[in-house]
Amino acid sequence: MTLTFAAASGKSTANTDVVVGRFVELVPRQRIVQAFEFESSDPAFAGTMTMRWVLEAAEGGTNVTVIAENVPPGISPADHEVGMNSSLAHLAAYVESRTA
Repeated sequence: MTLTFAAASGKSTANTDVVVGRFVELVPRQRIVQAFEFESSDPAFAGTMTMRWVLEAAEGGTNVTVIAENVPPGISPADHEVGMNSSLAHLAAYVESRTA
């Protein structure tokens, strides 16, 4: 998978991050666990991050809680939060467009 964004240092290229992902656990309607390996020549931006997506039924939809573990230390918590919020907003827009 290639993530594209505004220019940032330490990534695979000036404006992309190349990651290899795999599913670690799939529990339908409950949980998705993925591992993502980041490719970078800078060790601060390389490594394997685990993402747990916990799904809970809620009135009118689904609550999604994302837990990120072993985030490469070069990714600041603020930048990671911005990226996750963007991903969740895109996911919501996609799901809503498919159910409309």
